[in-house]
Amino acid sequence: MKYIILLADGMGDLPVEELGGKTPLEAANTPNMDALFAKSMSGMVTPLCDGFPLGSDIGNMTILGNNPHEHYTGRAPMEAANLGIPLSDKEVAFRCNLVYVKSGKMEDYSSGHISTAESKVLVKMLDKKLGSEGVKFYPGKSYRHIMVMKGGESVKATPPHDISGLDIAPYMPKGAKADKLEQLMKDSLLLLDGHEINMRRRAEGKNPANMIWLWGQGKKLDLPHLKDKYGLKGAVISAVDLVNGIGVSMGLEVVNVPGVTGYIDTNFAGKAEYALKAMRKKDFVYLHVEATDEMGHNRDIRGKIEAIEKFDSEIVSRVAEGMKEFKDYRIMITSDHATPVKTGTHSADAVPFMLFDPAKTQNKALSKYSEKAAMASGITYKTGWELFDFFIKK
Repeated sequence: MKYIILLADGMGDLPVEELGGKTPLEAANTPNMDALFAKSMSGMVTPLCDGFPLGSDIGNMTILGNNPHEHYTGRAPMEAANLGIPLSDKEVAFRCNLVYVKSGKMEDYSSGHISTAESKVLVKMLDKKLGSEGVKFYPGKSYRHIMVMKGGESVKATPPHDISGLDIAPYMPKGAKADKLEQLMKDSLLLLDGHEINMRRRAEGKNPANMIWLWGQGKKLDLPHLKDKYGLKGAVISAVDLVNGIGVSMGLEVVNVPGVTGYIDTNFAGKAEYALKAMRKKDFVYLHVEATDEMGHNRDIRGKIEAIEKFDSEIVSRVAEGMKEFKDYRIMITSDHATPVKTGTHSADAVPFMLFDPAKTQNKALSKYSEKAAMASGITYKTGWELFDFFIKK
């Protein structure tokens, strides 16, 4: 049996007034998902958990079959795992966003989706100027990076995408080591604001990366391997370090696809093609798309519809056709959480899912895949790991 999960990050949403009360998924033209939906088991799942951050770390972790009550340590350790950053028992990894702060407000949590090449120069400079025996900066991709220090796991820190347009002062880190973290963030502003890369970005009409934002901290991640738990060899495809890091921690192979950006301009088709190639050697593939989530954070209704339509036309279409190569296979399509365009941040709402197995087609009346249609089945899963277990075993 071959298994593939196609996950559109943050695709779930709420009714939008500008769309006549439809969600972006309802409003999008998705003939390929609709065709599978008509033959699939479907329902609603709640990937996020009470008592944990409303983040993609929890959502992807649970959809991949892991119970955060048993294994979660923080978001940053997932990204550190993918970057091959070693963590000792005393060290804590922090997510280090390059952000744009203007007049004391969080203007842009992604610094205009700064390029990896530009951000690498900036992070290396920060490590040289602010790094020490107890503090180390590691470059990642685009605006997402890692800082490692001793202690600070109990700090209360807010994700920068949750405070877009707000004064940053009330959201500075709080708790043990918070003073050190805040000082690093303020020092970074002095070093980054006038950097030549940011001067050039301003001249080109782009948002600069003039400060770091530290959050998502935690100690080393240790997850059960997919091979040990289910006897399956797997791979993960994502532009996002935290998703790849979850995969690495589960023993999955990270498949690097040229041209992936984690944004609306990502190589959608390439992800599908590389997933099908990986499937010939693996039993399981997790294909993750970030663009839908980014459009939700941007509160860009049309952008989110476009991302959903690209997901459908360039990924779902290719995978649905390509999987026919295998005798026995299953396809799951879902989200790791909802990112309503109305709020621009994650929500704990349940999201739709569909499970397609050509040997168990449902042959129900053709219906548009949406939150409303999936909810009509009456099937619900309270946790992502229970849905994953059902997908693999049943």
